Amino acid sequence: MKPYVICLMHSSLDGRTHPSRWRPKGAGTEWFETIHDELGGDAWVIGRVTGSEFAKGKPYPDTSAKLPRENWFVRRDAKTSDDKTWGVVLDAQGKIGWGRSDIGGDPVIVVLTESVPDSHLAGLRSEGVSYIFAGKSEIDLALTLDILNRELGVKRLLVEGGGVANGAFLRAGLIDEFNLILSPAIDGANGAPFVFDSTDADSDRRAPLTAMTLENVRELGGGVLLLRYLIKNDPQGLAG
Repeated sequence: MKPYVICLMHSSLDGRTHPSRWRPKGAGTEWFETIHDELGGDAWVIGRVTGSEFAKGKPYPDTSAKLPRENWFVRRDAKTSDDKTWGVVLDAQGKIGWGRSDIGGDPVIVVLTESVPDSHLAGLRSEGVSYIFAGKSEIDLALTLDILNRELGVKRLLVEGGGVANGAFLRAGLIDEFNLILSPAIDGANGAPFVFDSTDADSDRRAPLTAMTLENVRELGGGVLLLRYLIKNDPQGLAG
């Protein structure tokens, strides 16, 4: 079963997501964690680039160990306290050396493909980082959601990219709701990431969404708005 998927992002008026580049500075940047907590997900997911920003380790050393391409869990319950959820990171080729097993107290679970080396699996195990496999060489996002639901009971997932990760979920037809914290600021220069983006290979692929319904506009203060949209996807375009 697919979890209910909410994309939560915070952007400037021109859709850019690096607050350090916004002008004026500091426009509503304190709101993301508050809204994240209010949405009450069982897990949240980010891509490799964003995940690398939290990593503290280095690439894992070579090993002679041969490990099966099977899901491996340190534990199956993230909620050691009421506010802990799974921090899910998409890392298809196993590039991130973690040096930690949690982000802000939320236990990390890495989504891999079967092409990762044994040394990476051994490194994850040595650091107590859970992992799942969701494809041979590319991550199947629909399969990822199915595994998270079936193995860990995730019913409500927050997608909080990277624009490339967000865009991949959008093009796969897997996002049910979009919450955008919109700050009264502008980036206005080339090079900053967008809320939704793609790799060059996916630049011509379009999302299968057929409607977006504005459910609520909430004023957060200081000109900051929270926009909540429900998304309808074309069933023929859904990832299967």
